[in-house]
Amino acid sequence: MPIVSSTYTPPLVFRNGHVSTIYPNLLRKVNGIQQNRERVELDDGDFIDLDWSHASSTTKKVAIIIHGLEGNAQRQYMVGLARHLNHNDWDTICVNLRNCSGEVNRLYRSYNAGVSDDLERIVNYVLSKNQYINISLCGFSLGGNLTLKYLGEGRNIPSEIKAAVAISAPCDLHNSLLEINKSKNYIYEQRFMRHLKAKLYERQAVFPDKITKSDIKACTSLIDIDNLYTSLAHGYKDAIDYYTKCSSKQFLKNIEIPTLILNAKNDSFLGNRCYPEDEAKENRHLFLEIPKYGGHVGFYFPGKTYYNEARTLEFFDKSSDFQRVK
Repeated sequence: MPIVSSTYTPPLVFRNGHVSTIYPNLLRKVNGIQQNRERVELDDGDFIDLDWSHASSTTKKVAIIIHGLEGNAQRQYMVGLARHLNHNDWDTICVNLRNCSGEVNRLYRSYNAGVSDDLERIVNYVLSKNQYINISLCGFSLGGNLTLKYLGEGRNIPSEIKAAVAISAPCDLHNSLLEINKSKNYIYEQRFMRHLKAKLYERQAVFPDKITKSDIKACTSLIDIDNLYTSLAHGYKDAIDYYTKCSSKQFLKNIEIPTLILNAKNDSFLGNRCYPEDEAKENRHLFLEIPKYGGHVGFYFPGKTYYNEARTLEFFDKSSDFQRVK
């Protein structure tokens, strides 16, 4: 599909990418949503916690929403979208990826930008409940890459999956990492490092034979953590092998359901390769919207509903009757 024109024009102060990125994380408060947790036992002996919220009346539509790096189901961008969908006849499942629900998981592995096998497990679990005829997906940041990878890897996508949206998606993981490593993103990177190292110390206490405190302490960058843990714990040779095999950009050509990528031009986490214009032009199922503003998972809009939330609902609803043609 051609590149989609964007209508997003925020108030003046939110045209600054850093303001747009930071404000929702620090100051936004989403009220009026009730989440109920369900633990799904996995076939490998581990678990994933899902936080459900429901429309006011019975519906046959459900959205599976996936958070970003070091996020969880209670992040404001997650509950903001869930609330908006609930108010418009959608049930929602906010996923806590492994080791992100407040409890250390049972296995040494946890989550990463390419754990599409876990998304497949979640989809199959929802299908087993036999309640929904429309399942749509939305992933933020890391979760956006994961969603796109799931859709394009060549697996059999259930017919109930009607649409997907990826917001602030780092379609090229190495390119995004190099961008985050720049001085303009120092504060963000240090925040990620604090959270990731705290999680690794938790895992070290449970799995002392697999990782040492000194190894964790020696990590000074995100690529260090990906070399030490993320790659090796999930079967990759090193960080570059992980980035190469898990970047969703290579899989976009195979996507066969309506899929929107919403990546702001002033997203300081995304390098040039994270805007897959050629792939969108060559795949009629893939829509790429590049607003001038929005930051990283920002998209502030006056009122309770942010632009990305309204845009996701609009795309889901317009795509619900789409018939897949290979």
